[in-house]
Order: sequence, then structure tokens, then C-alpha cells
Amino acid sequence: MELHILSGGAAAGLVEPLQAEFEAAHHCTLHGTFSAVGAMKEKLLAGAACDVVILTQALVEGLVASGHVRADSVRNLGVVKTGLAVKTGTPHPAIQTRADLQAAFRAAEGIYFPDPKLATAGIHFLKVLTALGLEVELADRFRTYPNGATAMREMACASGHVLGGTQVTEINYTPGVDLIGLFPKEFELATVYALGIATQAQQAQLAQQLADQLTSNSTRALRTALGFELAD
Repeated sequence: MELHILSGGAAAGLVEPLQAEFEAAHHCTLHGTFSAVGAMKEKLLAGAACDVVILTQALVEGLVASGHVRADSVRNLGVVKTGLAVKTGTPHPAIQTRADLQAAFRAAEGIYFPDPKLATAGIHFLKVLTALGLEVELADRFRTYPNGATAMREMACASGHVLGGTQVTEINYTPGVDLIGLFPKEFELATVYALGIATQAQQAQLAQQLADQLTSNSTRALRTALGFELAD
């Protein structure tokens, strides 16, 4: 049996550590595609094989409304905020205020973030840079990638003084980068992530078993460690 997952990058660090155990227990193979949530929605709408989707709550609700996700299957995974990161071992700039952010971005030789059109964090990141009046001044330093995980991996390999950001789960999951902290309150982005079972799922029962595991108490510690904020 094969189980297909289309997911935002924020959940890669949740699914992948559980994959081997789940495959062994259910005698199946998981095929996970993790990228910008907008791109994953487009893949589903284009007819890509999909049993489970993990996207922002708003996108999942939209897919329920359009008939692509079963309404009774939707469950929240938790809230993920957007943060800033540097390469491991490099100084952590101050980011507590608007002035701090402007100074930190201006000091960076490269600014790494996900797709500013299809990725939740990338869209927000560019909005913050625009609000700070830096979108033109620093445009030649922007380094954008299809998703936050790729942006962070590339930043980890970059030379010089670099700064980047994406969902905190992708930062925490990527070796070679360190989370500095969250954006100041005026620029905060908190995104609820949810999962759902595709209406056309070929393995609906298996998809339900995966959904049960990902949202169970057994994964609370992992979700918290990755950066998901959970309701008590």
C-alpha cells in the first residue's frame, strides 16, 4: 500500500521522524511532498495523488468548501509562528523592535526566505520588508526558494553574514541554522496548521490512522519541540 501526503513544509519535521515506524506497523510506504502550502494546494487541484493534506487551516477549509477534502476529517495540528534565523555559530542580531529589524536586515549580505507568492511565511516576510521600507533597497540581497526548508538549507551553506526566516518548525528542523526569535509583536504571524483526508483518497482507512497518530497525545512533545503551539 502507498499513502500520499501533500504538506506545507512546516509539518515535514513531524511526519518524517514517524515515517519508518508507521510504515513498519502498517506495511505501507509513505510518499510525502513538502513545500509551499499554495503549491501543495495547486498540486491537489491539478489531480496529484493525495490521501492526506497538511496545510494552513484556511486553505484546508477552502478545500473542504470545494469538495476536495472531507469535512469530518479536519483536525488542527497547532499554531506555528514565523521566526528569524542565522547560521549556527554566528552572532544573533537584536530583532525586538522595528529599528532592530531594519538594522539587522541592512547588515545582512544575504536574506533568505521562501517563495513570496505561494509560501505563507514568504508572503509575510516580504510584507515585513515592505513595511520596513527595505523591499527595493535590499532587493539584490534577497535569496528566495520554493519553500522554507530549502531556504534554510541554502542559508546554512552560505558564506558571509546572512539572515533569513520562515516558519519556526522549518528553522528548528534544519541543521546548521539557529532560531533567533520571533518577529516583534507588530509583525507577528501565527498560522494554524490543519490536516484533512482527501475526498478522492485511495487509502482512506490508512490516512485516518496516520491522522490519528499525528494529532494524538503521543506526538505532543514532538510537535512542541518543533515549534507547534498547542492548546492545553
